[in-house]
Amino acid sequence: MNTMTLWDLNGWQFAALAFAALLVGFSKTAVSGANTVSLAIFAAMLPARASTGVLLPILIAGDVLAVLTYRRHAHWPTLWRLFPAVAAGVVVGTVFLMWADDEAVRTSIGAILLLMAGVTVWRRRAAERAAKGDGAGNGPDAVTSRAGKVKARSYGVLGGFTTMVANAGGPVMSLYLLSAGFRKLGFLGTSAFFFLIVNTSKVPFSVGLGLINAESLLLDAALVLFVVPGAFLGKWAVSRINQVLFERLVIAATVVGGVQLLLH
Repeated sequence: MNTMTLWDLNGWQFAALAFAALLVGFSKTAVSGANTVSLAIFAAMLPARASTGVLLPILIAGDVLAVLTYRRHAHWPTLWRLFPAVAAGVVVGTVFLMWADDEAVRTSIGAILLLMAGVTVWRRRAAERAAKGDGAGNGPDAVTSRAGKVKARSYGVLGGFTTMVANAGGPVMSLYLLSAGFRKLGFLGTSAFFFLIVNTSKVPFSVGLGLINAESLLLDAALVLFVVPGAFLGKWAVSRINQVLFERLVIAATVVGGVQLLLH
């Protein structure tokens, strides 16, 4: 596999990867979806396919910290509804990785993220108009309807696909949770458990594809330390971000990530 070891990196490259690892920690405890910037940095500093294998253990470290921080706020009915569809998406993503080149992966993911961002903005505005009309807002329980189940399956498959092929499932699932009406802490708690379980389940697939090996894990050991200060910074920042700004930052991070993937 075309890869790069810790010893092949110069100081600038390692600093860029360290910043990306710090941003992973921040995104896991503050603005989910912002780690698409980390994805772009890893893809720029390392061979594109190999970068996904290096990034995965770092994401799992961030997931563990997020679960420890927000474990009481998870909405498990939503998680159980999503997992079967996500599993299907992971399998489809694994098959896709067997033949797709880097350009096909980037274009597909970027287009999906931009489409989902547009759909989410439209749905949020529709929900706001409905709330003004009857005085009620959407909440997590709204996904129990027939339309909600279809939406959960659609986002679940897309989330599983994007997280397998490029570790880019964060924005897709962030958009789903926003569209379902989750408030800030419920959003972070539910996404924390979701990605810890999903990212851990991806490890055997990534090892089988040769994306995780001894060399990638050595690089991870040097970078994972930077996830911790990022997570603490995110925990400090999230209490200072109101709900409206939080949602706008999540959508903005998704759009930036999608454009980066399309223009890379």
